[in-house]
Amino acid sequence: MEKHLVMYLTRKSIMLLRKYLLVTESQVSKCGFHIVKKKKDVLYPKRTKYSKYRKGRCSRGCKPDGTQLGFGRYGTKSCRAGRLSYRAIEAARRAIIGQFHRAMSGQFRKNGKIWVRVLADLPITGKPTEVRMGRGKGNPTGWIARVSTGQILFEMDGVSLSNARQAATLAAHKPCSSTKFVQWS
Repeated sequence: MEKHLVMYLTRKSIMLLRKYLLVTESQVSKCGFHIVKKKKDVLYPKRTKYSKYRKGRCSRGCKPDGTQLGFGRYGTKSCRAGRLSYRAIEAARRAIIGQFHRAMSGQFRKNGKIWVRVLADLPITGKPTEVRMGRGKGNPTGWIARVSTGQILFEMDGVSLSNARQAATLAAHKPCSSTKFVQWS
């Protein structure tokens, strides 16, 4: 009886740990999404109100929310408004982590931390090639995030200034929009 109880607690604690690690490591979003799903290293909302949305326009002005560093000492800030695909966000995140692992080896695992401040929360649809016009909107193919001017994309902490700057320049090549390095003062 006790053996089964211990096994049950272990499974439950593992599930809670996975859920906790996913939420803390993954996103602090501008939209307030804290429930995200992870599928093949791709983060997207667990559910949305509608399965298909319109693209909409990206606001050219600077919104006040999400323009200041809130968690780390260093970060990358977008210089213009636009759309970021979920692939670009993941590629930039991997570039930052790879740079830190190359530069700092085991030290980054102890005290280094990364926050991703954007979440690709809008589904993008696409129709297959050689399909005639009409017959409704296409099926969802991916996710995008709307980014305004001056919005913080990534934040870093527990690393040196030179490593953070190098990682930010590597990550700046991944998204289609231009970014700049910012430092907490």
